[in-house]
Amino acid sequence: MPHSHAETAPLPTLEHSRTRPVHWLATATAMAAVIAAAGLVQPATGTPATDTTTAAAQTPAKGPLATAPDPAGVGYPLDCKGAPQTVTTSAQGDLDGDGRPETVAAVRCDAGSGTPPHAIYVLVQDPAEGTHPRVVATLLEAARRQTATELTVRDGLVTATLVGYSSPDVPRYSPDTKQLAKWRWRDGKFRQELTDSAARSV
Repeated sequence: MPHSHAETAPLPTLEHSRTRPVHWLATATAMAAVIAAAGLVQPATGTPATDTTTAAAQTPAKGPLATAPDPAGVGYPLDCKGAPQTVTTSAQGDLDGDGRPETVAAVRCDAGSGTPPHAIYVLVQDPAEGTHPRVVATLLEAARRQTATELTVRDGLVTATLVGYSSPDVPRYSPDTKQLAKWRWRDGKFRQELTDSAARSV
């Protein structure tokens, strides 16, 4: 909305503003007395008094710091065939540059035995009071049959170390591939950078 510029009226010439030197001397003497008196009511610690109005204007108001979503208790889009879901690791950070932190969670089914694969999700927390964390993106599908051994968020970059299997013949207890996956929010979506690694015992 355009702002209109207020017109400034010219200051009137006041007859009483033309003072004599004696008047200025009297005014200066009175001001000096006021300043001296003000110095006597300074705090006993000797700390100079501050202009709270100026300080408030120079210091921006700070509200409560935004907290990252809590990954516990969230319903993830992971089919565990009736088994419970478990969050094995998580990391927090501002991924889209809006000043509010997101949470990245590595989740898998709690099957009770073996090493079920991970899925990796991004959670956000809406600023409105009473809202709950929600999943807004899936970085890794459980169908890829990989396990996240490390998960970090730094400078808007999600990094995970993924171990997996080169073929269906590799025993599930002995993963033989290791990859370093990175995701960054760019152009409205998460883009992945994935290192290729040769099949080997991990």
